Amino acid sequence: MFQGTLPAIITPFKKDGKIDEEALRALIHFCIEEKVDGIVPCGTTGESATLTHEEHKEVVRITVQAVNRRIPVLAGTGSNSTAETIELTRAAKKAGADGALLISPYYNKPTQEGIYQHYKKVAQETSFPLILYNVPGRTALNILPETVARLSGIREITGIKEASADLRQISKIIELCREDFVVLSGDDFTALPTLDIGGQGVISVVANVAPGKMSEMVRAFFDGDPDQARSLHYELLRLMEAMFFETNPIPVKTALHLMGKCEDEFRLPLCRMGEVNRNRLSAVMNEYGLIPADRRQDPAAF
Repeated sequence: MFQGTLPAIITPFKKDGKIDEEALRALIHFCIEEKVDGIVPCGTTGESATLTHEEHKEVVRITVQAVNRRIPVLAGTGSNSTAETIELTRAAKKAGADGALLISPYYNKPTQEGIYQHYKKVAQETSFPLILYNVPGRTALNILPETVARLSGIREITGIKEASADLRQISKIIELCREDFVVLSGDDFTALPTLDIGGQGVISVVANVAPGKMSEMVRAFFDGDPDQARSLHYELLRLMEAMFFETNPIPVKTALHLMGKCEDEFRLPLCRMGEVNRNRLSAVMNEYGLIPADRRQDPAAF
């Protein structure tokens, strides 16, 4: 169910700080028109850490309605609290999402056994398709391949978003896990290499701003055209780099603002992009022709 290109969608905010439902719906429609294979709301890129529980549920509800069963919705519902993860996962299931993306517990740094018990409990309590999310750079822990293999024995746990950027670890996961276990790259940079060693897709930041090109790259690989996929990887490389000029999702939301798709409003402690990096980002966006002609003046004006 979850394969190909899945944008980790931003959460647009209005100037008063409230969720911008109109902008969120428009961005989802834009991505679907550009042939993405799924939508992932309330992940890291969606600023989930600063959404209230009610806002979190609202973003998932809006996304499910906007998608309208055209492609799968994989809702971010993870937390460092098992009880909270269960609550948010049940809400996503009730809203009509197709599965849940669960970040590994962060800050409290559980053992590998604790990680296993956490995911096992969520699976038992929700009976819902679950995708693990391993991002050691944010959580301060790594889900080891052996732990992923144990978890893959649980029916509800259907795959992993692997954002360690470690191809050796990704290879080990693919080697150890059951044949139908889905491995998705959690980094745009490693999307193509992950596909090449047996992965099934990518949960992508770049696909917010260039969903068509990212989808084309992944599709070319699966269509048996590795040269075209490689060419598109390098074509997108500068844009991938630009999405990390500052902490994600600051650059991608700023990029979408420059495209006229949302306000550049963030929840503290995230804040607007610094002027130097904003100018660098604007230059890259212009290289790709992503900023409309009427918005190509001084980026600080928008």
